[in-house]
Amino acid sequence: MSDNAISQAAIAVVRRNTEEVQGGGNFELFEQLFAQDFVDHTPQPGGTPDRAGARRLYHVLRAAFPDFHAEIHWQTASGDLVTTYKTYHGTHQGPFLGVAPTGRRISFETVDAMRVRNGQIVEHWGVANLYKVLEQLGALPAPTA
Repeated sequence: MSDNAISQAAIAVVRRNTEEVQGGGNFELFEQLFAQDFVDHTPQPGGTPDRAGARRLYHVLRAAFPDFHAEIHWQTASGDLVTTYKTYHGTHQGPFLGVAPTGRRISFETVDAMRVRNGQIVEHWGVANLYKVLEQLGALPAPTA
């Protein structure tokens, strides 16, 4: 398989995770897409750097924001490593980061990289603008001009 074919296949796996698992709540697909030895190099505070930690985070996000979904702005790959820039959107219907449900709409940017091998996600690195989420939920003071 050529490098371009590997990259395109990897992008397709990551896109399915973003759209169908994170955005659609398809946790049966999660079980197929995430390798048993998956490692998250940047787990969220209180999370674990493994497959169970990723599954738990996805469940927390879906419980807090039942309409949680991403707008993918761009994806690029170098071999089996896919980088994605996206904006997540949702309506705050459940507790999140210690904040009781507010009914407010949120959006926040994320950049992440996922390594895909044999059709499964094996590694993750990511940065999410959670400060912006807390601000939108009223848990932080609004910025002053």
